[in-house]
Amino acid sequence: MFKVLVSDPISDLGIQQLVEAADVQVDKKTGLSEDELIEIIGEYDALLVRSQTKVTAAIMNAGSRLKVVGRAGVGVDNIDLPAATGRGIIVINAPDGNTITTCEHAFAMMMALARHIPQAYAKTISGEWDRKFLGVELRNKKLGVLGMGRIGSEVAKRAKAFGMDILGYDPFLTEERAEKIGVKLSSVDDIVKNADFITVHTPLTPETKHMISTDQFAVMKKGMRIINCARGGVVDEAALVVALDNGTVAGAAFDVFEVEPPAPDHPFLNNPKVIVTPHLGASTVEAQENVAIDVSEQVLHILRDEPFKNAVNMPPVASSVMNKLQPYFALGEKLGSFASQLTGAAVKEIRIDYAGELSEVDTQPLTRYIVKGVLSRHLGSEVNIVNSLHLTKIRDLNVQVSSSSATKGFTNLITVTLIEQNETQRSVAGTLLYGYGERIVQVNEFPIDSAPDNHQILISHNDQPGIIGNVGTLLGRNQVNIATMQVGRKVVGGEAVMLLSVDKEVPKIVLTELVALEAINSAQEITL
Repeated sequence: MFKVLVSDPISDLGIQQLVEAADVQVDKKTGLSEDELIEIIGEYDALLVRSQTKVTAAIMNAGSRLKVVGRAGVGVDNIDLPAATGRGIIVINAPDGNTITTCEHAFAMMMALARHIPQAYAKTISGEWDRKFLGVELRNKKLGVLGMGRIGSEVAKRAKAFGMDILGYDPFLTEERAEKIGVKLSSVDDIVKNADFITVHTPLTPETKHMISTDQFAVMKKGMRIINCARGGVVDEAALVVALDNGTVAGAAFDVFEVEPPAPDHPFLNNPKVIVTPHLGASTVEAQENVAIDVSEQVLHILRDEPFKNAVNMPPVASSVMNKLQPYFALGEKLGSFASQLTGAAVKEIRIDYAGELSEVDTQPLTRYIVKGVLSRHLGSEVNIVNSLHLTKIRDLNVQVSSSSATKGFTNLITVTLIEQNETQRSVAGTLLYGYGERIVQVNEFPIDSAPDNHQILISHNDQPGIIGNVGTLLGRNQVNIATMQVGRKVVGGEAVMLLSVDKEVPKIVLTELVALEAINSAQEITL
């Protein structure tokens, strides 16, 4: 008999399948202090929480039988993930349970924005019969959806029913998938210039922070409207205020803020063109029940040693396999991230090739790290080592893994190749060299030998005298210190690459100056 402790208020419907399971005993004890929880947790195989219970390392250390902690929601900020992983405790959440709820909230905000509903309501109940609120129809308008994951795709589906034309952007949205879901594959620039409405559904990452800012507002249609029910910071709030004041943006609807809760003097709070709600995207009865149902189902699978999903930490791996793979986890994630930064178009396929001794073991745990590295550039903290493969399936992103015992000159070699929508291939290969650590040994078709450092500059150039000196001089003039420099070429005088490790982030103006040098074809920063 498995014992499950529910320590936060969760509806009976949400845990019904656990209660009705013949091999499970469920105890509901809410409002426990940490000490009280420590005292009893040793009796339980599973702990089910929401946001109130703080699942600390001390609690998990006391949970001698604890196999799984389930969070009935998306975030796991109240759970000590490193402690759980160290104890071999699986932590699961419910990332799909609030998809429809958040989608509907975004659509409600869009409709309220189009028809000035909050403003008209406020005037009416104050005693003013003001019929001057002139709205716009959604029909025949262009809706730009930034982020075509679960929520963005559901918004697009509903917008089509309203007769809207959908422009969809996602770094992993291919032409085939766009056609399948009935949207026009577009770039961020296309959406910014052509959309009548824009709705944001991306995670907040370094690449998406202020994705919509001054430059984007400068080229938008006059009178467009923008909705953000995703993450604060994707839209530059200060730049939006300026665009609202000058009439570029007719209205904005925000459920999220860069700082939550916003300060009392936040300019959104007293602007008649802005509708705001206090981060209510997932706040419905159905969503709260759905996340509990989802987590309860996965807890049951884990207790019964059945296949499960939505774990947010490392699943158990046989120690013999782990000993061989673990040294390559960090390298694999860096190779995935490096390859992702080489791409300039939507990726439709990830190919991973293992050569050498790695071909003798189950490399799926390592594959998860590599795919996480590929996806993290655009999905940020939304992706982890357990859900990475699941997220590729949602986006119709094919993952092909092959292995060969051939050493290719190395004890082990990992090659990551990304196939873009236009069939262009970008690849990077790496290995571990005893005594030297992680090494990148190939970028695209060029051999190279470099450590995958935090800040690197990748330069494509023609192989001719003076290039290295010119690059060094320019970087020195801009106070960018070079730690290492490696050059790879296939033939004398042909195309070549240069990979430099530098001590700090490289200003964009420096990259522009590099490209302006004679014989330099491209220059980009690689951040790992």
